[in-house]
Amino acid sequence: MTEIGDLTVGVLGGTGPQGKGLAFRWARAGLKVVIGSRSADRAETAAAELRELAGVDNVVGADNLETAAKADVVLVAVPWDGHGTLLESLREALAGKIVIDCVNPLGFDKKGAYALKPEEGSAAEQAAALLPDSRVTAAFHHLSAVLLQDPEIAEIDTDVMVLGEERADVEIVQALAGRIPGMRGVFSGRLRNAHQVESLVANLISVNRRYKAHAGLRVTDV
Repeated sequence: MTEIGDLTVGVLGGTGPQGKGLAFRWARAGLKVVIGSRSADRAETAAAELRELAGVDNVVGADNLETAAKADVVLVAVPWDGHGTLLESLREALAGKIVIDCVNPLGFDKKGAYALKPEEGSAAEQAAALLPDSRVTAAFHHLSAVLLQDPEIAEIDTDVMVLGEERADVEIVQALAGRIPGMRGVFSGRLRNAHQVESLVANLISVNRRYKAHAGLRVTDV
C-alpha cells in the first residue's frame, strides 16, 4: 500500500461543499490539510469550523496561492466557470506536484443537468494543458457533498474512479481515497478517458432527484 501519511493535501475550492467535505474526511483521517480560497480569511474560517467538527488541529486555511505552495498534493474542487483561470494563475506554484482534478463541467436547464464538452476534451485535460509541469490526475467526481460533510456518517460507501498518466501518481490518489472509511480508489484509465467520468455526474444528479438519494458508484468484480 502506498504510504501517504506525511503528505500535506491542499484543497483549492476548500470552502465549497465538495472540497470542504473531502477536507473534513482527510483531516479526520489524520492527514495534514490546507483549505484554499480566494480569501485567506474565508479559508481560515472554514478550517476553524472543520477543526471543531472533526476534533483535530491538522487543518489550516490559506489563499489559493499559499495553499498550492504548501501542499504536496492539490485537489482542484472549484466551479467549472473559474477552473481554467485559476489553474493558469497557479502554474508555477503547482509545478512538480500531483494535482487531482475533480471538477465536473455541467450545464443546467429546465430538463436538469447535462454534460459540457470542454475544448480540451475534459476538465482534467484542460488542467493538464494548463499545468505542463504538474502531475495531473482526475478523481473524486461522484461523491455526495452532503454525506461527506455529515459527521454522523462514519463510512462513505463508494468507489472512486482514478485516472492518470503515471502509475505512481494514480496509486497515491487511490491511497488518498482509501484513507476515507468505506471508500476505494479504482484505476479507470488515462486522462483521455476523463470526459465520460466527469459527464456521469449528470446521470447521478438525475438518479438522486428521482429517488431522493445520495447515490455513489461501485465497480464490481475488482
